[in-house]
Amino acid sequence: MSSKKLPAGIIRSDARLMDGRTIRYYDTKGQTRTAVDQRSSEEQPSIGEMRLDPLNNEWVVIAAHRQGRVFLPPKELNPLAPSKPGSLTEIPESDYEVVVFDNRSPSLAAPTSSFKAIDDPDFSSPAIASAGKCEVICFTSDYESSFKDLSHLQIRTVLEAWRDRIAELSELSYIEYIAAFENRGEEVGVTLNHPHGQIYAYSYLPPKTQRMLEVATAHKKKSGNILLEDILARELSDKVRIVAENEHWVAYVPYASRYPFEIHLAPRRRVPDFLALEEAASDAFAPIAKEVLIRLDGVFGVKMPYIASWHQAPVRTGRDLLSLHWQIASVRRAPGKLKYLAGSESAFGAFMMDLKPEQSAAQLRDVAL
Repeated sequence: MSSKKLPAGIIRSDARLMDGRTIRYYDTKGQTRTAVDQRSSEEQPSIGEMRLDPLNNEWVVIAAHRQGRVFLPPKELNPLAPSKPGSLTEIPESDYEVVVFDNRSPSLAAPTSSFKAIDDPDFSSPAIASAGKCEVICFTSDYESSFKDLSHLQIRTVLEAWRDRIAELSELSYIEYIAAFENRGEEVGVTLNHPHGQIYAYSYLPPKTQRMLEVATAHKKKSGNILLEDILARELSDKVRIVAENEHWVAYVPYASRYPFEIHLAPRRRVPDFLALEEAASDAFAPIAKEVLIRLDGVFGVKMPYIASWHQAPVRTGRDLLSLHWQIASVRRAPGKLKYLAGSESAFGAFMMDLKPEQSAAQLRDVAL
């Protein structure tokens, strides 16, 4: 067992699971972590492969071993609950605040020392190992909870766990991009209902990040400005799409939102990634994060399905161009109705919106807190 002091009075303690994976506890109350994983040892799945889709020149990860992963188990078989007599889970301790552990069925895995990414892939590029890292972050031990229900201290602890993992994963030589995200709701493909998220570290730039970098590069060349700074300035000037703000953060519905309810949350002072966040901005994140998610659930008075994804600069490129911000997108357009990504969106990537961003921003602002 090893431990490490982090900002905001948080202590990280590391332990090993039965198959050699690492579990990391993030605590604020001086807990001692000594529990041993009592489950029988099992072999880790072998690394999969990435194949290039030549029509789009994009990598596709093939991870056939994930077909057998746990799918929507009942609460009493929840693998993300603390362990108790007769019920051994992924978390050996009987309680926890925030934990991060290596995914049991990862799409991406550590490569051999001979791994080499292909710099300029094309039609003739061979399949390569699906190098990377996949981790699970549990926001709370409370199965019935949600991110919006967490205390400010708990959200601050989650933020510090994100920052800590980005720092450590960035040191891996084969990692190019790190993404932290949360899926909530079966409507967006959740396979475990416990409040949790994922941290994916890629050995390449995901297509959306690659496109965002190209656009930000062109904007800087044309205007001399950083794109997200100009976007934020326009939202603050227009005012009509602002959902919430405080001294350090601004939440807004984007000018050309793609989903019925979409909120972007960005720090007022541009930073490339989590590691560059100042402590004051880190402390100010919890109140506004909690507020925007409460507003989202309050629009129709139901738990909204959403994907909340952190976008930031790559590990080794574009750090002067891309900026940290949180994108929250919900597919619910009305009670009992979802926006399905049909022909135009799914087949061609051309989004069509029935609701004006200014309308959804007003609905979010009108929610009584």
